[in-house]
Amino acid sequence: MSKRLVAIIAGVVALAVGLVVVLVGNPLDPRNQSDYLSKAVMYEVNVRQFSEEGTFNAFAEDLPRLQELGVDILWFMPIHPISELNRKGTLGSYYAVADYKTVNPEFGTEEDFKALVSKAQSMGFMVILDWVANHTGWDNAWVTENPSWYTKGSDGKITHPPGTDWTDVADLDYSNYDMRAAMMDAMMHWVTEYNVDGFRADVAGEVPTSFWEEAREKLEQRKKLFMLAEDGSNFLLLEKAFDANYGWNLLGLMNSLARGSSDAGSFRRNLKSQLIEYRPGGFPMNFITNHDENSWNGTEYERMGSAVNAMSALYFTVPGMPLIYNGQEVGFDRRLEFFEKDQIDWKESEMTALYQRLIELKTENESLWNGRAGGDLDFYLTDNDDVIAFLRQKGSSVVVTLVNVSDSKQTVTVDFGSLTSKTYRFSDGQSVELTGTMEFELSAWGFEIFSTQPVDPR
Repeated sequence: MSKRLVAIIAGVVALAVGLVVVLVGNPLDPRNQSDYLSKAVMYEVNVRQFSEEGTFNAFAEDLPRLQELGVDILWFMPIHPISELNRKGTLGSYYAVADYKTVNPEFGTEEDFKALVSKAQSMGFMVILDWVANHTGWDNAWVTENPSWYTKGSDGKITHPPGTDWTDVADLDYSNYDMRAAMMDAMMHWVTEYNVDGFRADVAGEVPTSFWEEAREKLEQRKKLFMLAEDGSNFLLLEKAFDANYGWNLLGLMNSLARGSSDAGSFRRNLKSQLIEYRPGGFPMNFITNHDENSWNGTEYERMGSAVNAMSALYFTVPGMPLIYNGQEVGFDRRLEFFEKDQIDWKESEMTALYQRLIELKTENESLWNGRAGGDLDFYLTDNDDVIAFLRQKGSSVVVTLVNVSDSKQTVTVDFGSLTSKTYRFSDGQSVELTGTMEFELSAWGFEIFSTQPVDPR
C-alpha cells in the first residue's frame, strides 16, 4: 500500500462567501474507493430480540424488507455461545464468548447461519460479525487449557477487564503471542468457513493496534474485508487495521443539541475538530442509537425527544457511514433487555419512509458518499445560531442541509456565494434553484435538504 498522504487541511479557512471548509479522508486509501462501500449504510442486527423466535432463520425472512429499506451492510452482534459461569441475567451477554468457532444454539445451527450469509450476500448485502477480542467468557476452554493467555490480578488469579464491572468475562493478555495466533485463527475460521465480509471489533482500543494490523493483513490474504472499530479516539487504528470507527463525538454533539445545551456554532466548531482527526484515513460510522445506547443510555426518543427527525437528517448528511439499529426504522421507542429475551414491536411507522428516503438520498447523491468518495463539508456562517447550515459537493452533485436546533420556528438567511444549483427539496420534491442570498423558514426541530438528485417524496 502506498504511504498515506495527509489529505485534510489542519484548520479552518474562512472564505469570503461565509463558508468553513473541512476536508475528510484520504484520496489514496484503496479501501475507501470501493463503489459499494462508498454508498453503504450499515444495519445492526440483534438476533435474540429481532423476532419472537430470535433465530437466524426468522431473521432471514426479513431480508427482503431490509433490501427495500436500502441498507447494505448487516452487522450481527456476537453470535457465539454465551458462557454460563458468572453469567449476567438469564441468557447472559453476547459479549461473554464461550467458544469463538461455533454459533449460539439459541439462534440456530451452523448450517442455518451459513445459509443466512449465503442468502444475504446473494441479495447484495455484506455480512460482518461482531468480534470480541478483548476478553472471553469464564467457561471458554481457553481459561482452563491456557490460563497464561489471561491477565492476572495481584493475587495471581485471572481477572475481569480492569476498571470495568464486566464480571462475566475474563481479560485476555495480549503480550502472549500464542493467544494472539489463536485469536487470528478463530477470526479466519469465519472468513474461510462462512465467507463473512468483515468484522466489527468490540472495544477495539483496548486491544493493541499491532494485533489488529497483523490480523487484517493475514485475513485479507483470503479475501478483502470491511473492518469497523468500536473506538472514537485512537485514530491510529485507522492507519492500517480499520476502515471506520465510531462517531461517538457526533452522537454527543447531537444529544447536546437536543437537550438545548449547545447551538449551531458549538456544533460547527466541535464537528470540525472531529473530522480533522480523520486525516490518516478512514471515516466515522454515525448513529443516533445502537445496542449500547438503547439498552444503557436510553432510546433516541428518551435522549432527543422531538429532535429525532432533525438529528436523523443531520447524521445522514454529514461525512460518515450511517448506522440503523434494528427497530429504529419503525420508531421503536423502548429499551431492549440485554440479558433477557425481549422483542421489537414491528409496527408501521412514518419513520420507515423517512429512513428509506434518507438512504436513497445517500445512495444517489455522490456528495454524501463515504470517505473521500464523498464531498467535503462546508459550513455556512449564517445570521442565526439556532440553525445549522452546510454544503456538501462532489463534482456536479450538491446537497445543502438546514437544521433548526431549537423548539421554536426559525428564519435563517444563507449566502450561497458562487454556488448556483438547481436542486430538489427533500420535503416535497419541488425544484428549487439555490443562488445568491436566500431566506428560509424552518419549523421547530425542522429540517430541509436540497439535493441535485431528486428523492421520491413517498
